[in-house]
Amino acid sequence: MLNIVLLEPEMPANTGNIGRTCCATGTRLHLIEPMGFKVNDKTLKRAGLDYWDKLDVIIYDCLEDFLEKNKEAAGNMFMATTKAKKVYSEVSYPENAYIMFGKESAGIPEEILVDYQETAIRIPMNEEIRSLNLSNSVAIVLYEALRQNGFFSMQLGGELHRLHWKEN
Repeated sequence: MLNIVLLEPEMPANTGNIGRTCCATGTRLHLIEPMGFKVNDKTLKRAGLDYWDKLDVIIYDCLEDFLEKNKEAAGNMFMATTKAKKVYSEVSYPENAYIMFGKESAGIPEEILVDYQETAIRIPMNEEIRSLNLSNSVAIVLYEALRQNGFFSMQLGGELHRLHWKEN
């Protein structure tokens, strides 16, 4: 199972969108306090639609609490940051990868990043842009990790609701 880790998330709508993406992909969501909202925030619930109760989510008091309770994360942690030298598609994600994203206003502190140079990843973007929306960034990186792992047992094909695909 893949893991998304949000370090001190600030915006409930982004976190709700990320939660919905995690539900759709069978990904565990780890939220590390302090957060800029309460998990019962109606904006969070609205963005997550009616999926929030299906979400595999764990909340931690601080980064140390997260690391203490997830010892296997130490060798499987990827840090998503605009400061990284590697592009997110240039690394191999194990099936139990932890992908950390920092808070919307500041990202992951450099004091943490400095220990993860080999697994720090970035999404390419124009120089004039400081960063992408957090929920979009999570989706981009998460789906690459899912692709590399064969999408696990996710539904790969779809059907029309009212009509049928034409036979070729």
